[in-house]
Amino acid sequence: MSWKHRNLLHIVLGIVVAVFLSQNTMFHQILTHLGSLSYLGAFIAGALFVSILTIGTASIILATLSLQISPIVLAVIAGAGAVAGDYIIMHFINDNLGQELKQNLNRGQLHKLKHLIHTKYFNWILPVIGAIIIASPLPDELGVSLMGLAKMGNAQFIILSYFLNTIGIAILIFASRAFGA
Repeated sequence: MSWKHRNLLHIVLGIVVAVFLSQNTMFHQILTHLGSLSYLGAFIAGALFVSILTIGTASIILATLSLQISPIVLAVIAGAGAVAGDYIIMHFINDNLGQELKQNLNRGQLHKLKHLIHTKYFNWILPVIGAIIIASPLPDELGVSLMGLAKMGNAQFIILSYFLNTIGIAILIFASRAFGA
């Protein structure tokens, strides 16, 4: 499959795996075990919440844990796990995104992209769009990429990622409790 369709494949694969796991009794036993890990399970679920491949599974884990842990405490701890996941993604993207773009764009396209990214409008809009994506239930890779392109500092990124992920996870937890999922 070509480079441009890889992320779509990851999303579909993540959904298929989550649906399969939600029907699997052994997976439910693992979820029960994560519940016994309590706060560590919440942190792990938060770290899994940020990736295309694991967001479905993480959502199921968070919904299950919300029955055993206070939703606010769960969101706070899972938010910390999400920051850890986002930080790993940010470093992976920062290290590999430029190389991948160089391989897939010709020199003229790359120059135009660099010029566009360094305009005054993109200096503030990239982090805003990235923040919206991170706060949403969508996987964080694109949002983290936009923040990385904006050259956001580590401290700013960590604070913003924690705040946004905690809000997004809290919304998911309260929605899953409201709808009995």
